Formats: sequence, structure tokens, C-alpha cells
Amino acid sequence: MTRLQHKKLDHPDELRPYLARGRTEIFQLDDIVVGRMIMEPGWRWSVDVRPTVGTERCPYHHMGLALSGVLHVELEDGSELDIGPNEVYEIPAGHEAWVVGDEAWVALDFAGARAYARPAAGTGERILVTLLFTDIVESTATLERIGDKAWRDLLSRHRERMQTELDRFRGREIASTGDGMLAA
Repeated sequence: MTRLQHKKLDHPDELRPYLARGRTEIFQLDDIVVGRMIMEPGWRWSVDVRPTVGTERCPYHHMGLALSGVLHVELEDGSELDIGPNEVYEIPAGHEAWVVGDEAWVALDFAGARAYARPAAGTGERILVTLLFTDIVESTATLERIGDKAWRDLLSRHRERMQTELDRFRGREIASTGDGMLAA
């Protein structure tokens, strides 16, 4: 059950420093995690975070609000985007990113912060992985019954809930099926 609560940004619950240029500050509100990402000029995911996480590209999905600076994001398919101040963003898993210019990129992240910048399981360490398949049953009939806008809202809520649980258990989205997800 949710409750009335707040946290001051000068007292994070957890601090995750990057190797050289920046940090993520974690704020826990029961089941919700908000991360304040502070990436200094010169920060680059492949240099400052990849050695900690151990994956080729960032494995986390991010959604948030940029407060200052500019972050350049590049996806595996070659698509690119600059995210600047006062912009909300969504960044899929499997990206590279770096700070552009002389100003730190500061953002509040609401989707990927729970597990971001944590070390991956050690080499040779055995871990149990659960595969998760989701599907909205009778999606075509549901779309026809509720209409386009309500259907988009339903998909958005489904995706948000799934991403919250994946972040909570350090899971990763493998593929989207449009009305469902494959995750591990």
C-alpha cells in the first residue's frame, strides 16, 4: 500500500559512483526507485560504467527527466538522439551514451535506476534465471472493444509495470512482442 512520503535530494539512500566522472544517487520510496544521474563532462558509458557492469552496451531501459546538460544516445541499430534540459526521455536497453559539451548531464531516472551501475554476476558464478513471457490475452478483441487511446494506455501501463518488476529483480527485457514481453 502506498503512503505519503518524501526524500530530500541531498540525502540519497545509496550512492553508486562511476569509475571517474559522475555518480547515480538512489532514492527509495517503498517499491519505487528514483535515480539522480550526474554525469560529468567527458562521461561515456563504455568508459565509466561498462567496466563495472560487464556488458558491451547498457542493459537497462531508462525513462526520466533531463535537468541540465546534453546526453548523446546511440542505439545498436544506429539511431541517435541528443537529450537536453527540460526534456523527458525514454532510452531502450542496448545503448551507448556520452555527455556532450562542458556541462554535466543531470537527470531524474524513473525506470532503470534500481539496478543501474551495479556489477554484473561474477564470471563463472552460477545464477538462476527465470524466463518470463507476458501477453495481453485476446489483444485484437480488446483493442476493438476499448479503442486506440485506451489500448495505448493499457500497453503503457503493462510495460511500466513489467519494467518496474524487471528493475526490482535485476531482470532484462529481451524482446517486445507489441502486446507482451520476453524477459530474463
